Amino acid sequence: MTRAFMLDTDTVSHAMRGLSNVAGRLVQYGRARVCISSLTLAELRFGASRRKSKRIHALIDAFTSDVDVLAFDAAAAGRFGVVATALADAGNPIGLMDTLIAAHALDQNLTLVTQNTKHFGRVPGLNVVNWE
Repeated sequence: MTRAFMLDTDTVSHAMRGLSNVAGRLVQYGRARVCISSLTLAELRFGASRRKSKRIHALIDAFTSDVDVLAFDAAAAGRFGVVATALADAGNPIGLMDTLIAAHALDQNLTLVTQNTKHFGRVPGLNVVNWE
């Protein structure tokens, strides 16, 4: 079974707090079809470290034991350059981390699962869906 979905940081954060339908979707689609970017993991770790929360770090550990974490590689970096340029040229930047995550999803040909569909909808060619 091939991967189909990359979860954005907001989706993972809500899932870890039990505030979303992600658990049901993981069952529906199968964990093998869902992943997160290493950039999402970095954002989650930053948030947990800022809060000095061992509990949040443990939630992150538990969540990432159930889904693949894809490394941001040279191909994704190349895609980032194209995406960031397109957004800047259109006057529609979405922020560095979100552009990196969008580029990673595009490079892997994955649909990005996010609550920020309007925000990420500015990225040319990116498929986005909200599981809420």
